[in-house]
This record gives sequence, C-alpha cells and structure tokens, in this order.
Amino acid sequence: MRILTVLTYYRPHTSGLTIYAERLVQALARRGHQVTVFTSQYDPSLPLEEVQDGAGGKQNIRILRVPVAFRLNKGVIMPSFGWQVSRLVAQHDVVLLHLPQFDAAGVAIRGRLYRKPTVVLYHSDLLLPPGIANRIINTVVDAVNHITATFAHKIVAYTEDFARHSAYLSRFAHKVEVILPNVTLPEADAEEVLRFREQHKPPGAKIIAMVTRFASEKGIEVLLEALPTVFNRCPRAKVLFAGQYQGVWGEAAYYDRLMPLIRDYEQKGMWEFLGVLSLKELAAFYPIIDVLVVPSLNSTETFGFVQIEAMMNGVPCVASDLPGVRQPVKMTGMGKVIPVGDAPALAEAILETLDHPERFRGEPEKIKEMFHPDSNAAAFEALFLRLIHQVSGRK
Repeated sequence: MRILTVLTYYRPHTSGLTIYAERLVQALARRGHQVTVFTSQYDPSLPLEEVQDGAGGKQNIRILRVPVAFRLNKGVIMPSFGWQVSRLVAQHDVVLLHLPQFDAAGVAIRGRLYRKPTVVLYHSDLLLPPGIANRIINTVVDAVNHITATFAHKIVAYTEDFARHSAYLSRFAHKVEVILPNVTLPEADAEEVLRFREQHKPPGAKIIAMVTRFASEKGIEVLLEALPTVFNRCPRAKVLFAGQYQGVWGEAAYYDRLMPLIRDYEQKGMWEFLGVLSLKELAAFYPIIDVLVVPSLNSTETFGFVQIEAMMNGVPCVASDLPGVRQPVKMTGMGKVIPVGDAPALAEAILETLDHPERFRGEPEKIKEMFHPDSNAAAFEALFLRLIHQVSGRK
C-alpha cells in the first residue's frame, strides 16, 4: 500500500504523538508499505524533503515538510499546504490523519472527493488555558474536528473507555475503532542502569517518579500535596522528575507557583529534576524507580504511554481515574487508580505500592507483546485493507 500520514509535527519534534507516529510509520514500512509523512517544517533548519530506510534497507519512508508562514498558538499556518496535499491524496491508497490538527478537515474532504479511505487517529482533546484568544481557538478546533470526523471513514481511539467518555468521539461512535497504541523502549544497557542508580538513587531510597513536562494539567501540585504524608511514613523516599521543566510554553505562572516548595525539597535531596531523557536514557531510568505517578487532571491525557514503559520494566503505577488514563492499571493490575486531584488518596496509593510491591508485579513480557509496534501496525494494516475494499472495491 501507499500510505499518506498527515500531522502538524513530526520527528525530531518530541511528544507522545510524534513518537507514536514515528513508530507506526517505521512499523508499516517494515511490513513493506510505502509511507509518506506530510508535515510542517516547524524548524527552518529541517529539510523540505528526505527519504529514510524502512524495511530491509529499502528507502520506503518519505518525509515532506511544508514551510511555515507563522504560528497560531500551537498550530502553524502553511500557505502551500492545500495544493500539495491535494496532489498527495490523489497519489496514495489510504490517508491517515493525526488529531488534533488544524488542517485535518480539508484533508478529510479531499479523501472523500478522491475516494481514498481516510482514517483519523485521535490522540487527545485540545484544552488551552483560559483567555479570549484561546477560547476562539478551541471553538475553531472543535469545528475542524467535527468536519474531519464527518468526512473520515474511520476514527481510531486508544481505548474504548476514552472513546465512550469523549464528547467528540461519542458523537461518532459508529465510526470508532479501538487500536491499542504502540509503546516500546530500547534494551536497557546494564552499565547505564548502574550509572543512573549510582547518580540518582541513594542507598535504601525509594524512588517516586514522574515522566512528563511541567504543565498544569499533569497534576504536579497533587503530588506535592501528597508528599508530606509520604515523607513522614517513608523518610527515604525521593522524587525524580524526568521531562522538560523549564521554559514550558504557557506554564510560567504555574512553574513560579510550585517551585518554592520544590526548591525546598531539592535542597533536602528529596526531589531531583533530570530534564528531558532520550529513549535510551529512559530505558536505563525505569529499572531504578519504585513507582511511577500520573496524577493528571483532565482529558488532554488520554492514556499515558509512560505507564506502559514503566510496567514493561516491572514498575507499578498510580494513575488518575480519568477515561483512558486508568486503563493501563486496569488492564494489567500493576498499580492503583485514584480519584482525580485527591492528594490523600495519592499518598496512600504511593505508600501501598512502596510497601507491597509484590502485589503489583504483573506480566511485563505480555505487556511488551500487547503494545509492540508491529502489533499496532498490523491492526492498522487490516483496517486500511478493509476500507480500501469497501471504498474502492479493490481487493
């Protein structure tokens, strides 16, 4: 198949969405498909076109980037996008759109006009901070999403749980198909694991980890409210925060509000920022932690890939009772689900996982298989082939 995947940001931009998209592209290419990625040239230093190896050294991944005229919040305005995507839709067998994306509606309409099966992969809701401008942007995005879903042939969600509770997806329930996301990590290097342990885990310490960016929807303040109870009953506990924590767009006030308390914990050796870790570094990081917390507060978090990464390393998780976010724990039994924003419940759940890790062992090998990129790609491949047959009558 010739597969066109369209998204606003692609690698080397780092986010859960772009990592997922790259894994899917590479897995589809390994299965012998010709994949074209159509995305923004968000960084002018990136080439407008490049070709990458896919399966067996074949150069079957093509990346095309569109120049950006200016930015509108997290979106980008690309004047030449329209005519270029029209040509590409006509040249491919199937179109895969990643939402949220400002340009998705026009692509979905083209898919219908050219009779090309069009699939939307819905990653998360877009909820911008309060403000008149952001309210307008949210309204526009909602309208774009509605048009996109109307013209798309299928919408893929990570879990039935999130699809059922999403105001957007529930309106198009007849089009929704659930495909588990792809999650994988490189093999951990034993020396790198040892180095992480020596540098960041004092002897006898219990490590509580967050792997995320410093943003208000991530519930960092909920963890801070829980820590006095945790530290009182487990004095050797320590928090490791992996992810961007400085200069996060739109989060300056949130950062300034929380940092005085965090700085106090830092000075006592009870909190440490690690910054953004590569996938290789994450593979060495997870084996040294004792529990991962995901105290998210709203539907911008739809699953939490980091939970699966931790569980593949035998690490239990404590997650908010949000649609989708609670599913890794519910599917595996490796952790606890707590009410959203409930700091006392978070403290008790952390302490239970630290005191009784044997209750949350799970089956890491089965989890790796369930979320392997090849399993994810095979499900998309089957969906694409079925739609090609339905839409164009081809076998």
